[in-house]
Amino acid sequence: MRQMARTRCGAMTAALLTVAAAGSLATGCSSGSSATDDGRAPAPSRSQVQTAPTQSPSSTAGPVLAVKIDNVSAARPQTGLDAADVVYAEQVEGGLSRLMAIYASKLPSAVGPVRSARESDLELLRQFDRPTLAFSGAQHKLLPVIAKAPVHAVSADEGSTAYYRSASKVAPHNLFLHPKQLMHSAPGAAALTTGFHFGAAPAGGSAETSRTVRFPAASFTFAWSASKHRWLVSMDGTPTVTTDGNRVAPATVVVQYVKVRNSKYHDVLGNNTPYTETVGSGTAKVLRDGKVYDVDWKRPTAGDGTDFTTTDGAPMNFAKGQVWVVFAKA
Repeated sequence: MRQMARTRCGAMTAALLTVAAAGSLATGCSSGSSATDDGRAPAPSRSQVQTAPTQSPSSTAGPVLAVKIDNVSAARPQTGLDAADVVYAEQVEGGLSRLMAIYASKLPSAVGPVRSARESDLELLRQFDRPTLAFSGAQHKLLPVIAKAPVHAVSADEGSTAYYRSASKVAPHNLFLHPKQLMHSAPGAAALTTGFHFGAAPAGGSAETSRTVRFPAASFTFAWSASKHRWLVSMDGTPTVTTDGNRVAPATVVVQYVKVRNSKYHDVLGNNTPYTETVGSGTAKVLRDGKVYDVDWKRPTAGDGTDFTTTDGAPMNFAKGQVWVVFAKA
């Protein structure tokens, strides 16, 4: 998979330069249950609320589907989060968190709540070959930047019938996506050009039963379950379950220490929009099989996946199953 990513890098350099020259994404966010979010699709009238979409698939998509998922308390429980191959957790305005779920192996019937994108999402998604990015919308100044990026962007404010409003939550936390209206089928695990290696656990590591990662206004706790052989996720002190009642439990958790800097953008409340740098190098903690491993990470360019290596320079194998990557401030 790393070779695939590197092959694309040269071919897509011009596209990356175009994005860099065009500027950066700027977005708003919500705080708690506030209905403010620049770029989200407008709240529907009562007659527009439905419990499921009804249209048939009408467009093709890239190798993977990336969905921006709301993660404030009013948005929980989320739908379809347990079906993702990879879940990225990033810091947004006000120290809150937002998720990006990557789907390749299978497509759930619904995903959400869907919210707006961030500037650093484009850099993160460059590791994939023209992925489909599903999001609620963006500020008007950002739309041309997204349009020029090497992604297949499908936002709710463009009127796509793949999105629908659910009566189960209040706006703006009630926007959901029907993935099969964007993609006829899942592309398969081979589309996950993340650079991740899967296999037997390396030697070493230290016993670990629980680890908590804190943002200024959010937290993630991963507790090892020997019976499930998975890490049970809790967010802001509450166990994370889906609307189907399934406990979210990845096989591998990566706490990746990165530079989180201020961008030049702010939300409508005046909070700065953080930019999470995923290109470069640094350290990480990898949780698998009830242990924690100290590793190094390296991603030379945006077109590359991320290499995780043990202290002796060998690839860090992940356990087979869902992977969570939490971007923590270095």
